[in-house]
Amino acid sequence: MNIKNIFILLVSTGVVFQSCKKMDAGPKDSIDPSRAFRNLNDVNMGVLGTYAPLGASLIEAGAIVSDEVMFPTENTVSNTEQHRWLYNSGSGSVTSAWYEYYDVIDRANRVIEALPNVPVNANTQSLLNQYHGELLAVKAYSHFELLRAYASSYNPDGMGVPYMKERKVGSPARETVKSNFDNINADLKAAKELIPAGFNDNTRITRTAISAIQARVALYEKNWPDAITYASEVIASEPLAPKNDFDKIWTDNSQSEVVWRLARIVGDGAIGSIFFRQTGDIVLYAPSFKLINTFNRTDDIRFNSYITYNQARQDNSGGVKSAYLVKKYVGGNPVTNPGLAAVKLFRTGEMYLIKAEAELENNNTPAGITAAAQTLNELRRARIYNYTDQTFADKASLVTAIYNERFKELAFEGHRFFDLKRRNLPVERTAQDAVNTSGAIKLETTAAQYCFPIALLEMNVNKNMRQNPNYQ
Repeated sequence: MNIKNIFILLVSTGVVFQSCKKMDAGPKDSIDPSRAFRNLNDVNMGVLGTYAPLGASLIEAGAIVSDEVMFPTENTVSNTEQHRWLYNSGSGSVTSAWYEYYDVIDRANRVIEALPNVPVNANTQSLLNQYHGELLAVKAYSHFELLRAYASSYNPDGMGVPYMKERKVGSPARETVKSNFDNINADLKAAKELIPAGFNDNTRITRTAISAIQARVALYEKNWPDAITYASEVIASEPLAPKNDFDKIWTDNSQSEVVWRLARIVGDGAIGSIFFRQTGDIVLYAPSFKLINTFNRTDDIRFNSYITYNQARQDNSGGVKSAYLVKKYVGGNPVTNPGLAAVKLFRTGEMYLIKAEAELENNNTPAGITAAAQTLNELRRARIYNYTDQTFADKASLVTAIYNERFKELAFEGHRFFDLKRRNLPVERTAQDAVNTSGAIKLETTAAQYCFPIALLEMNVNKNMRQNPNYQ
């Protein structure tokens, strides 16, 4: 069933989610959750309805504002403020995720509220526990995505986001980043204890998916031991894709190393639509030459899986069309439904990079460097033909190598902008990639746009909300 249509089904059966587009006004249910979720089937539909709003808004936003795409001069209409770092609290291109994830959180809290009244027996308790675990995990994940996008910084005392532990109205204030991490980790821990080990549907949150979320959270929190532990759990459970399977991941013909995905069918929004040809053969965003030039185009299987070259679009006289196109989200039927691909939220490749970085930061000695290099080399061997293991003389060179590998491995998956923010580094584009940016070549860490703004509507209705620094 189309997960987006679960919402319609829920409404027709009496389960109504009507979250307001602002947190202060409070949702207006036509039926109380305790009456709407009367049995396990109702709860299952509620869980599916909770997943439904999850999309790719931060994946697209993270690509557009970073240095992994360029803005072809053929694109004269789309998201110019986003790519040129002109966005503010009224810019839906960077504030829509605020509503998307709080919608998910509100739905999760409504179903969780009803669970104590759902009748179960000894044979069905484990299924109710699974649903409860999924709801806690998707709630924690959504809060973490909000934190990544809207925190004033990732320091413990930075301004985080309101953590909605339960369904309620009012004017919630921003909590500290540390408080957010504490609550996220608590919900993930509880969720992991509830979900059965044998549950393996990767279109939903499994125990392995929770380990993947925990690993990413620990990376941002700089909890290096936990990052190693959780990333290793995923690696042990879900091996890297064989070389001859890797390109099939992106056409949805293989589930190798895909830990959690959002399934998409005809009628759903197409992830990566910003990368495909629009009316008039216009491509809105193309891979940056900065990114292209990091690949070994001959031996690295990621290059041809992620990027394609269309010679017919090449204009040697200096024309405006980009000959390089993003291929990563082409999907299973690029002719009739380009971009209709499952959203791969977590893959094992990311876990190797988390583990390598955490091993290096956790043990700043020759032994730590050796362990981290071994993990990085293992990933590279899986991605690059004729690869020879590399050694690194010091921590600085290995850190650079790990982040360069993240640039390649996770291209267009919504990480690059936040990776730079984790290291407090500016976004820097090459002159070749900035020909159509009106001078938007370097985004300094002190600029307002280095953090996404809290939505203007939220600022207007929530008396306790504080805006990120330097926004007027």
